[in-house]
Amino acid sequence: MRLPDPSLEPAIRDPRKLRNTAFVLVGVMLLGGWLVLKAYEKWSKSQAVDDRPAIIYRITKERDLRMLRQDGKTVDIADLRGKVIAINVFSAKDPEIAQHSMEVMKRLSVSRAGQADFQLISLMIDPMPAEQLLAFLSETATARGMVLPQWWLGSNEPKTLHKFIKNELKTTTYPNDKSGKWDYDPTIILIDKNGHIRRAVVPQQVGGPPFIATFDFAQAAAWDAKGTKTGTPRSNVEEMETLLNHTIDKLLSEPFKKE
Repeated sequence: MRLPDPSLEPAIRDPRKLRNTAFVLVGVMLLGGWLVLKAYEKWSKSQAVDDRPAIIYRITKERDLRMLRQDGKTVDIADLRGKVIAINVFSAKDPEIAQHSMEVMKRLSVSRAGQADFQLISLMIDPMPAEQLLAFLSETATARGMVLPQWWLGSNEPKTLHKFIKNELKTTTYPNDKSGKWDYDPTIILIDKNGHIRRAVVPQQVGGPPFIATFDFAQAAAWDAKGTKTGTPRSNVEEMETLLNHTIDKLLSEPFKKE
C-alpha cells in the first residue's frame, strides 16, 4: 500500500490569519479606489477650467475657397495662413438675418484695426451674373465700410460657395432660397493661424464638461428680446461679444506652424 505524500496534505487554515488577510486586501482595494477617484477629480478640475478654444475642423488647401474680392482680385482663404480670421455669411438681398453679426464685425474692424495678424471676411451668398458681380461687391463693400486689406468681401458661383459654407465652415444651414427669401447661418466663425475652425470653451461653474459655444449673435439677440438674463450686467449679445474677443485673443497668442 502506497502512503500519501505528506507535502500534499491540506494546510490547516488559521481563521484569524485569513480574516487579517481579507482586511488587508479590502484596505488595499479601498485605498486604490480612493487614489483613482482623487486623481480623476484632479483631472476633471483641470479640464473644467481649461478654456482653450476647441478645434472643430481644419480647412485644407485642397478644400479651400477661391473667391472674387471687392477689388477684383481672385484670392483664397488659405492666403491668410498665419492670421486669425473672423468670417460671417450674409445676403445683400436679405441682410436682416446677419444684422447682429455685421454689427459685431464692424466693431471688430474698429477695435482691432492695428492688428496685422487679424482678418475679417464676409461671404455674400446672392447669385448674380458674373459680369455684374465685381461692381456689386465693390459698391457693397464701400457702403458697408469693408475696407481692404483688413476686411475682405468675397463671393463665388452659388453652388461652390454654398457647399463650402455648409461643409467646410460647418454652419448649421446650407444657404437656400425659401419662398423668395434667403435662409442662412449668420454665425461668426473663427479660423486660427493654421486653418482650424475654433469655438469658445466655457468652463461650467457647477462642474461637469465645459460648454462648446458658437458665436450666434442672432440667437443672443433673441434671448435678449425674451428677457433672458446672463447673470452679469451685460446683455446676451454683449456677453457673447466679450467671449468672442477673449477667444480671438487666445488664438492670436498661439504660434503659426508653417506647412
